Amino acid sequence: MNLARQVIETATETGVTVALAESCTGGMVSAALTDIAGSSAVLDRGFVTYSNAAKQEMLGVTAATLAAIGAVSEPVAREMALGALTRSGARIAVSITGIAGPGGSGHKPEGRVCFATATAQGVSAETVEFGPIGRGKVRRAATDHALELLLSALGHGPARP
Repeated sequence: MNLARQVIETATETGVTVALAESCTGGMVSAALTDIAGSSAVLDRGFVTYSNAAKQEMLGVTAATLAAIGAVSEPVAREMALGALTRSGARIAVSITGIAGPGGSGHKPEGRVCFATATAQGVSAETVEFGPIGRGKVRRAATDHALELLLSALGHGPARP
């Protein structure tokens, strides 16, 4: 069974709704979920906040955090997830922000993606280094990882920090 189907089935069984805040994936996680029949009972909304301005306007990410650390960081991922949670009717929100490539820098290399999960119990964040595997592969890997985070938050799948 694919990850998106597992998320939809698990969330439906538990009556939990989810929200997404996507940057480098550009809505791919939302698309994966809405490819599954019954997703309307689970997906409350998705925010595609590719620009810093969108992150601030739609999710409440602070200009100070963006200026101090940059968009590809766990603090921004945390603020994105919290913003999606508080601006939706969802019980779980997952955010994704990263550098799909090509490009990057020594400080923020291609393939670095930061994720956060927000629930009423709190927020957790992590960074995954997918490496310079190409833009499409980074985006697909980040999409799968976000779906795994949703499964974990729903009480299924591998435990995440």
